[in-house]
Amino acid sequence: MTGFEPRIIAFCCRHCAYAAADLAGGSRLNYPESLHIVQLPCTGRVDVLHLLKSFEEGADGVLVAGCLPGRCHYLKGNLHARQRIDHLHQLLDRIGFETDRARMINISAAMGARFAELATEFTERIRQLGPNLLAVSAQSPATQSPGTTP
Repeated sequence: MTGFEPRIIAFCCRHCAYAAADLAGGSRLNYPESLHIVQLPCTGRVDVLHLLKSFEEGADGVLVAGCLPGRCHYLKGNLHARQRIDHLHQLLDRIGFETDRARMINISAAMGARFAELATEFTERIRQLGPNLLAVSAQSPATQSPGTTP
C-alpha cells in the first residue's frame, strides 16, 4: 500500500525490551519511527483490554516485548503476557481480525540490534496487511457525534 505508514504500539518491559530499544537508538540502529513505545515495569502488567483499546484507538499493530523466558525480573510476568497474547489471538480470530497484528517477542537488554530487526520485521508485516479497518470505520463520519468535525 503506497504511502501507508503503520502505527504500532509497543508495550515494552523496562528491564529488557525498553533497554534493548534504548540500546538500538543509542547505537544509531534504525527501526521504524512509527513504533510508539509504552514502557511498563513488566509485560505481566499488560492486559488484553489495553491491547484491544490500542486497536480501537487506531493502532495498526501491537507489539508486546518482554524479557527472555525464564529471565523475567518479576518471575513469571512474561509468561502471563504470553498467555494474554494467545488469548488476544483467539479473540481477534473470532471477530475476523488478523491475528498477525498482535505479536509478542522476548528479548534481553543487550539485544539492541535484534530489537531493531524484529521491530522492522513486524512493521513490514503490518504494512503488508494494510490499515486497521476497525479503527478507520470507528472514525468514519457516520459514527461521530453530532456537532463534531472530522
